[in-house]
Amino acid sequence: MSEEKKSAEEVARDYAAAGGDAAARQLPKIDFSMFIFSLNSSVLVNLGVLEDPSGGKKSENLAAARQTIDILSMLEEKTRGNLTKQEEDMLKHILYDLKILYVKKAG
Repeated sequence: MSEEKKSAEEVARDYAAAGGDAAARQLPKIDFSMFIFSLNSSVLVNLGVLEDPSGGKKSENLAAARQTIDILSMLEEKTRGNLTKQEEDMLKHILYDLKILYVKKAG
C-alpha cells in the first residue's frame, strides 16, 4: 500500500509496531506532567536561565519563550476541568513562575 494512502489507523498501528530504537525505549513514558515539564524547560532555556542542551551555552530568545508560555496558557484553558488537582496546580504554578521570569527578562 502506498505510504500516502494509509489510513490514520494503519499509520498508528505501524508506529506502535516500530517501537523505536533502544535509546527511545529507555526514555520515561510521556504523561501530561512530563509534557508540561518539558515545555517549562524549553522556556527556561529560551529565557537564558538554563543552558541549551544542544550547545551547552545560555542564550535568550524571548520571542520563543513567550510563544511557549502562550502555548502553556492555551493548554491550561483547553484542559480546564479535565486535569487532576495536582496537574492543575502544577500548571498554574509553572505558568505563574514563567510569566514572572519573562517579565523580569523582557522589562
